This record gives sequence, C-alpha cells and structure tokens, in this order.
Amino acid sequence: MDLPLVATFHTLARVKADAGVDDDPAHRTVVEHEVIACADLMLASTPEERSQLAELYAADPTRIEIVPPGVDHTVFAPGDRDAARARLGIDARRMLLFAGRIQPLKGADLAVQCLAALDDPGTVLVVVGGPSGREGGAEVRRVRELAAALGVADRVRWFRPQPHDRLAEFYRAADVCLVPSRTESFGLVALEAASCGTPVVAAAVGGLRSLVHDGVTGFLVEGREPAEYAAPVARVLADPELAAGMSRRAVEQSARYSWSTTAARLRRLYGDLAARRPVRCD
Repeated sequence: MDLPLVATFHTLARVKADAGVDDDPAHRTVVEHEVIACADLMLASTPEERSQLAELYAADPTRIEIVPPGVDHTVFAPGDRDAARARLGIDARRMLLFAGRIQPLKGADLAVQCLAALDDPGTVLVVVGGPSGREGGAEVRRVRELAAALGVADRVRWFRPQPHDRLAEFYRAADVCLVPSRTESFGLVALEAASCGTPVVAAAVGGLRSLVHDGVTGFLVEGREPAEYAAPVARVLADPELAAGMSRRAVEQSARYSWSTTAARLRRLYGDLAARRPVRCD
C-alpha cells in the first residue's frame, strides 16, 4: 500500500544495550533497522535522539523531525506541598519522589541508595510504580531487599501505579524528584515534576539533559554513585531559597512544552507527508 509510514520509538534497543540493559537487543535492533529504512518520517523527542537514529541506525537525517512531548499545565501545576502530603497520607518533614516503572533501566535502586546516603531520618522516599518487563518482579524484590539491607525500609513508602492526573499530587508533595535512569529518550517524569514546581535531580543522560538545566531548575548527575545523588539533593533540602528559585524557574521553562504545540506540529508534518511520494522498501 502506498501509504506514508511515520515511526517513533520508546528508547532504542541499541541505546539501552549501551546503557548496560539487555532487552533482547539483537531481535529489536533488526526490527528497528527495518522500520527505520521504510519510514517516511521518524519523530525524535530531542536532538540527542535524532543523533542516535542517524549514527546508530544510519537513518536519513532529512527524514527525522524533533517533536517533543508536551505536558498538560492545567493538571501539572504548582500547589500547596503540605496539603498534597496530607491528602496522600504522608507524614514526613522532607519527601523525595521516584515515579516510574520498576525495572533495572529506571534506577529505583539508586533512589533507595540516595536516601540511605542522606542519613537523614526526617526524609522519606515515595516510590510510585509497579513491576515492568521481564525483570520487573525480580527488580521490585531486589529494591525492597536493598532498602531493608540499608536500614531505610521504614522510610520508603510504596504506591502502586497511579492514574496519570493523580501523579500531579505526588509531584506537588515532593521536595525533590529523583530520575536516576540509565537512559531516557525524553524523560516525561522530569518535565511533569518541573511543571509542578518540583526541583529534579536526574541522571545526565538522553532527553534529561534537555529537560533539566543543571543548577537552574535542578541538578544533573554524571555518575551512578549514591553519594553523587545525595549531595545535590542535600543542597536543595538545606537551602529553601535555592529550592524556591529552582521551583520558579522549572515552572517557567516547562511552559515551553504543551500538547497543543506538539499536536499543531504533528498536524503540519503529517499534512506535508501526505503530499509526498512514500518511501519504497524492498
């Protein structure tokens, strides 16, 4: 059929493999190569993902467009932190948040280790998410056992996956949102947290480099040692003026991302694509 094909990817297999996460890369990479060769248009969330498609998969750069996801600012907006905590039933002076799928790629174990490295009994870690993928169940057990071994199990609060709009309450309740992923094609959690005015401490990988402005809206961490995460978290927790400035700037910068802008861009791209001759694949 002479119909245009548009492709977008949720973390490329070769990128995951390079990050040390084996997710059947041989099979997925073959399929990804085939899709990329036939696609009339590929959508990348960030300039880095565009480069990955071109460099790792020999994608034609002229067929790649950068279209970042958006955020619903009517849902993900700043609010009263204490009130949000009260509604969630979280009684703590300080709260860290990890939100995401529980699998090795996302680094929930590093969030627990960060909590332990802070050595602050007044701080709790809220984990929102459930097991995902082949290793998800084992990863949940491993992270829980790690928390117990580090002596912080009583300061980790576990919440099962939440409706999307409900996540805003968790972002607003947190002092810091941790995003210690091994790789991220975009990092929607970081954007949603910023839109709620929560400083983000994230891994300096993938799309997170575009979303978190180091020292401005949060902090980027190059390594994977718990102390490297605990240090910037401690700075935010200890300095209300720093935290307030990061919160304000995070909200301002997150305003650049909206679903209406994303939808308008896609509509224009699809309209242009419909007027062109589709790519032929052997």
